[in-house]
Amino acid sequence: MPKITKRGIIKRAIGYPAALGVAILALWLVSIRMPGKPFDGPLPPLGSDLQASSQRLRAHVDMLAGRIGERNYMRMRALDSAANYIHQTLASQGYEVVEQTFVIDGKTFRNIEASRKGISRPSEIVVVGGHYDSVYGTPGADDNASGTAGVLELAHLFKDRAFDRTLKLVAFANEEPPYFFTEGMGSRHYAKAARARGDDIVAMLSLETIGYYSDKPNSQRYPPILGWFYPDRGDFIAIVGNIGSRGLVHRVIADFRRHTQFPSAGSAAPKQIPGVSWSDQWSFWKEGYDAVMITDTAPFRNANYHEGTDRPDSLDYGRMARVVDGVARSVAGLATARENQSQ
Repeated sequence: MPKITKRGIIKRAIGYPAALGVAILALWLVSIRMPGKPFDGPLPPLGSDLQASSQRLRAHVDMLAGRIGERNYMRMRALDSAANYIHQTLASQGYEVVEQTFVIDGKTFRNIEASRKGISRPSEIVVVGGHYDSVYGTPGADDNASGTAGVLELAHLFKDRAFDRTLKLVAFANEEPPYFFTEGMGSRHYAKAARARGDDIVAMLSLETIGYYSDKPNSQRYPPILGWFYPDRGDFIAIVGNIGSRGLVHRVIADFRRHTQFPSAGSAAPKQIPGVSWSDQWSFWKEGYDAVMITDTAPFRNANYHEGTDRPDSLDYGRMARVVDGVARSVAGLATARENQSQ
């Protein structure tokens, strides 16, 4: 990843008319500058734990995007099979699993939630979720069997742990069209119900497409202007939030970089920028909760996005395992009260 410095940004900014230069500098200061040093260099060998994790991740993606395949409102039997698999997998890890059902046009959809009650601050909640439906016409390996597999792997990693705060791991229905950005999204039903109960969700992490990577130059694209500040290789994981969630973006990426040898980039940007709000974190922003998306950037990198070629063999499970391990460390930090983090 290129080294981005304050001096370099200032030099770039002053090369433009004053108003544009000020805007560029403000964008960097508010949205792009992140804590911690991003990892750069060859990835270390996978240890035995990460190798085992990569195998579990592949098994989940193979089941969801391979054996079950396309799963959405047009293929309700497959969508229900995916929900059953997720429920059974979470229950087998020893979690209390509940389902939130809702009906649209006579069809019943399910959000699946596994929870572990916090020890000292049980009323404070950390949510990690990913949608398990796929868009019409695709088996949806990266989008979003990968994110669902990440949620299931976090359940495995945390099955024998309890934290100060309550942890909820959720698989959402109906993120894809025709429900995208509507009240029909599974995550909208979940977030609205949480707000109605008065749930104190202190952080929400949306795992959205986390399995596709490329080391080729110019394999990464961006919305306008952002490409000036980020690498041109699609070999990193992105942690993205809106301006209101800037503090959470900073905390998640700082923990990720502190513990994980894997390239990362972060942004706390206006939600109007293409891609920033394109997943279940949007539903939580609508209810006033801080939320971030963890993503490989999907259509800005992966040519298989929303295509029939989005299949399990297109993903990199070793890199997925590294990412999920880093996310697990960030989640553990969020779920642990600050006074206990040095213990």
